[in-house]
Amino acid sequence: MGHLDHATFGWLTPVLSYAMAAVGAALGLRCTVRALGTSGRSRRNWLLTAASALGTGIWTMHFVAMLGFGVTGTDIRYDVPLTLLSLLIAMLVVEAGVFAVGYGRDRPRTLFAGGLTTGLGVASMHYLGMAALRLHGTVTYDPVLVTASVVIAVVAATAALWAALHITSPGAVAVASLVMGAAVSSMHYTGMLAIGVRVAPSGAELPGATVMQFIFPLAVGLGSYLFLTSAFVALSPPARDRTAGAPATASGGASAQRAARAPAG
Repeated sequence: MGHLDHATFGWLTPVLSYAMAAVGAALGLRCTVRALGTSGRSRRNWLLTAASALGTGIWTMHFVAMLGFGVTGTDIRYDVPLTLLSLLIAMLVVEAGVFAVGYGRDRPRTLFAGGLTTGLGVASMHYLGMAALRLHGTVTYDPVLVTASVVIAVVAATAALWAALHITSPGAVAVASLVMGAAVSSMHYTGMLAIGVRVAPSGAELPGATVMQFIFPLAVGLGSYLFLTSAFVALSPPARDRTAGAPATASGGASAQRAARAPAG
């Protein structure tokens, strides 16, 4: 059995991956809160932003953590199409859960269905990402730990959707985001503990891309997207502020028109 190292760069990758998960959760929650306060096209756009933020945060967390993954006795490569497919799945399943919450009327049933679907999708993203690994040897999984990671994913997803429905204040969103980041990280590392690798040394060249050729640039790009979108959301005024400003502007314009029509003297 090859020795697995989940933190070849020390605490850097676990801490950074947790930060990505927490930022994605915070952004997703804030966008969902904004969405629930609007309707029509505005609600749809905010929900799309929330889904992309949560999906990106979860996927980036996984692969930033994978930057620190190594196995003694073999190099590691990543299958590019499978890795991109795992990103697509993360986006789609989170979008399904967020839209179920955003438009569902039967909240308990919607919460259960959305949490189950999203949690299973997140777990699928994780294990599809692991299936993209290419190394000299075979990978095995502990079924008990795999099951535990799936349960954590479903619980974390359900908690995230519940928080999106019930938490509105910025302080509460920040606390919920830290908790959700920890839950997503726990799911990832529980799944990683389920892995065993039997190395078969070989001089053959592995197919796929190295972590620095593919995973690192993609993770940096998606992480930048998260932080830029966070800045946009932070600077975007809530709908109530925009609607409060509109009547004031309208009344100001009406007053100016009345003053212009008033007789001089």
